[in-house]
Amino acid sequence: MGLSLGPNRDRVLDHAAHIVSRTWAEFDVARDTQPETSKELALLLTEGLPQDPSDPIAALDIAAEALDSSLTQARPRYLAYIGSSGLEIGALGDLLAHSHDPNLALDAGSASDIERQTISWLGEFLGYHGARGFFTSGGTVSNLTALAAAREKALPRSRSSGLGSHTLALYCSAEAHYSVTRAAEILGIGGNNVRSIDIDSQRRLKPDALARAIETDRAAGIIPMAVVATAGTTLTGAVDPISEIADICGDIWLHVDGAYGLPAAATHSAGSLFVGLDRADSMSIDAHKWLFVPKACSALLVKKPELLARAFSHNEAYIPHEHGDTNAVDVTLEYSRPLRALKLWLAFKVHGAQGMRDAVEDNLAHAQLLYTLAHAAPDFGVLESIPQLSTVPLRHVPQNISTADNSRINAHNAALQLALVADGRIYISPAQIDGNTWLRPCFTNFRTTNADVQVAFDVIREVSNALASA
Repeated sequence: MGLSLGPNRDRVLDHAAHIVSRTWAEFDVARDTQPETSKELALLLTEGLPQDPSDPIAALDIAAEALDSSLTQARPRYLAYIGSSGLEIGALGDLLAHSHDPNLALDAGSASDIERQTISWLGEFLGYHGARGFFTSGGTVSNLTALAAAREKALPRSRSSGLGSHTLALYCSAEAHYSVTRAAEILGIGGNNVRSIDIDSQRRLKPDALARAIETDRAAGIIPMAVVATAGTTLTGAVDPISEIADICGDIWLHVDGAYGLPAAATHSAGSLFVGLDRADSMSIDAHKWLFVPKACSALLVKKPELLARAFSHNEAYIPHEHGDTNAVDVTLEYSRPLRALKLWLAFKVHGAQGMRDAVEDNLAHAQLLYTLAHAAPDFGVLESIPQLSTVPLRHVPQNISTADNSRINAHNAALQLALVADGRIYISPAQIDGNTWLRPCFTNFRTTNADVQVAFDVIREVSNALASA
């Protein structure tokens, strides 16, 4: 039999299907506790390397138990960070893709066609017309790839000759994702040459401050390499004014980091925030965040893929280039590339663009509901501006703490976040905003309901008051 499941194959597959079906049913309704790892499982997970075969069904049961006691972002009251929610048809897409296991480094026939079609659909969905591109493992890689192309455009042949005596600069919001700085470090630009541009009262990059920074650098002989506009900051969900930024950029590469927020560009209620998106040279989006599919499924979309080829292509003896064709490996960082697109292709095919759009709209409504509840409550604090997307920073202020006592409020909310995790009914992460500690619920789950939002609000208040009176 070797490594095949052989005659057990159908029995094992049926058992796996039963586990998955049960899991999906359990995800439909939030649970009130987060189970701890049993002593038996904890002991089993410290065992050494197995030398002999074992029953595949028993092994699957162990895996299922371990996953059930893991922190799972697919649950409807997991509101921490920016989670994925394991869209069911997407999970099946992964099973199919991994079973066939095509390598999209080179042309893989219909699998490559699926990737190209999904990129086209994604561009149409977001309003980024004529999109070309490919899928990556995450927003960090997508951003790095785009900025590598921007470096080669700003300083031709820098990929081979280095920067020499030249200094290049990157520009982004003060609350842009750290992956921008990381890309600058990897590309030899230097983290100190990332210009952190001031933000306005809605926590968006200030275009006038950007223009001044570019002018100052040019006067000093520094080459402006790229501007990164954030379409949904991780901290608060702010969307930078893309059109105004595009006006300033001119021939400077404009990249839109929309890893979190870009799906909202397809909605009626938030679409106006993304005006000018079609003017960007490149944009990144993590479909495994707010398009609900399982990790990992990020996409980099561009208008001119030949600029990626300038940054990445190599003419190796083991890579075919008949008729001058460009392979995916010539425009990406990766050589071994799985079919990441299939899960999103199936999501659009099964649920339709409108179904996906409606799910994003629901999450936007959840954020507005929580903001409304907290804003109306005297014992809650919220940011001055209403949520632009689906992130709702808030703080609870018990009656026995003065609203002017920031130090105690910060300490209380830091303790509250830990107490909420221990309570287990909801899962919320903390955030530091302007030096203060906030709770930071974020809605990116198609399973979350208005009832879950109300429960989250009530649980925060209940646990906070218990903590304050202890």
